[in-house]
Amino acid sequence: MAKNQESKKFYITTSIPYVNARPHLGHALEFVQADVLARYRRAKGERVFLLSGSDDNALKNVQAAEKAGQEIQEFVDENAAYFYELLRALGVGVNGFQRGSDKKNHYPSSQKLWKLCEASGDIYKKSYEGLYCVGCEVFYTRDELNEKGECLEHPGRKLDLVSEENYFFRLSKYQIELTDLIKSGKPRILPETRKNEVLAFLRKPLQDISISRTNERAKNWGVPVPGDDSQRIYVWFDALNIYQSGVGFGWDEGVYKKWWPADVHLIGKGILRFHAVYWPAFLLSARLELPKSIFVHGYITMDGRKMSKTMGNVLEPFEIIQKYGIDPVRYYLLREIPSGEDGDFSYKKFEERYNGDLANGLGNLVARVAALGEKHSPLHFDFKSDIEPQIKQKVDEAFKSYEKSFEEIRLHEALGGIWELITFSDRYINDTKPWSAANIEQKKIIANAGYLIGTITNLLNPFLPETVEKIRAQIYFKDSVIQIKKGGNLFPRLL
Repeated sequence: MAKNQESKKFYITTSIPYVNARPHLGHALEFVQADVLARYRRAKGERVFLLSGSDDNALKNVQAAEKAGQEIQEFVDENAAYFYELLRALGVGVNGFQRGSDKKNHYPSSQKLWKLCEASGDIYKKSYEGLYCVGCEVFYTRDELNEKGECLEHPGRKLDLVSEENYFFRLSKYQIELTDLIKSGKPRILPETRKNEVLAFLRKPLQDISISRTNERAKNWGVPVPGDDSQRIYVWFDALNIYQSGVGFGWDEGVYKKWWPADVHLIGKGILRFHAVYWPAFLLSARLELPKSIFVHGYITMDGRKMSKTMGNVLEPFEIIQKYGIDPVRYYLLREIPSGEDGDFSYKKFEERYNGDLANGLGNLVARVAALGEKHSPLHFDFKSDIEPQIKQKVDEAFKSYEKSFEEIRLHEALGGIWELITFSDRYINDTKPWSAANIEQKKIIANAGYLIGTITNLLNPFLPETVEKIRAQIYFKDSVIQIKKGGNLFPRLL
C-alpha cells in the first residue's frame, strides 16, 4: 500500500461503552474492527487517531454501583479499567481513551456543546412523563415497543414510568435538514441497509427529546447542566460528545481543529438512531461539522440471541484470548462475523476456523515455503522481470479487491480475498513441484512463492499483526533480496 497521503488525517472512534459491567465478546468485535481500519489507514501513510473510552454517566451505572455496594466513581473506574485492558489484550492501539467522568476536559466540553445549542434556541424546559428503558438510556413511545410493551433491544425487561421536569432539545426542528443530509450521504452510512433504516425513521414526525435528568434521579452523578444546579446532562447528549471532548473540544482548539470531524464512527446497530439522527442534530444546532461516515456492525449472537450484559448471555473475552491467542480471536471475529451483520459464536466454529484456515491454511503455507527455501536463502528477486505473469495478475486482482472491501468497510471480504491468495499460493507450489525441479528452476519457484507470501503478509498486517511479525521473521524482503529461514509453527493444530 503506497504511502502517498502523508498529510491526510483519519479520525476513527469506537462507540463509548457503558461501564455498568465488565466487557463481553461483542465489545471485542468492535474494538478489533476499529483497530483494523486504523492500521490500514496508517499503512497508507495517513495520520490516524483512534479514540475509545467509557460512558461513565449512565443511570444504569449508578444503579449497578448501588447494587454492588460501591461508590459510583470507584465502580466506573474499576469497570473502565477492564475495557481499557481488553483493548490492550486484543492488540488495539488506541490514541485516546476518554472518560465521561473526566471533570477536567469532558465536563467543560459537554457544557460548551450545551451552551452552543442553547444559543441556537434549541433547548427548553418542560414537565414530561414517559416510558424509560434503563438498558438503552432512552425514553420510548408505545408505538416503538413490541406487542408486550417491551423495548426491542431488551425484551423481558420492564420499562420505568418516569415523570419529571427536565430540559428538551428541539429535534423536530431538524427533520427536513437531517433527511436531506442523510439522502446526500452526509454523513455516509454503511451498510446501505442502515441508511435506509434511518430514512425510514425520519419519515415519521420527529419528537423533541429529553437531554437532562433531575439530580434526584441521577443521584447527583454526571455533568451539571449549565446554569441549573438541579439537573444533570442526560447520557446521550453527554456521551456522544466524548467523540469531541476526546480530541480537544472545549479545552484545546488546536487539537480539535487537527482531528475533527470524525472520519468514521464505528457503532453497533442498536445505537444507530442516536448517532445518525440525534448526534448530527446536536452538531447542526451548535454549528459544528458533522462526522463524515458512520459504520454500523451487527451483533455477536449465541443461539440466535444478541449477546448482552442485560440478557446475561455474555462470553468472557479475556478467557478466550488466553486460551487461543490474540490473532486467532481477531481472525474469528473478523472473518466469521460479516462486518455489517450479525454472526454467531461457538467454540466448535472457532476451532474449525483455527484448524482449517490458520493451521492448515496460512501456517502450513509458510512452513512449506520456509522449509523449501532455507537452503537457497538469500534469494535475489527482480520485481519487474522475475514475477510469473499468472502470479502478477493474481496479486493485482487481490489488491484491487482488498481496496474495494476496505472502502466499503467489508472486512470479512477483505480477509476472504487474502485466503483466496493463500489457496492460490498452495496450488502454485503443488503444480510447480519445486522439490523435484532443477536447482535454478527450484530457486525461481521458491522466489515467486516467497513473493506471494510477502504480498499476503502486507495485506494481512492490519488484521493479524503478531502473526505477520512471526512470518517476516521467516520470510522477509529487503530491497530485491528474499531472506528465508525455518521458524516455529505459527498455529499448532488444536486436538
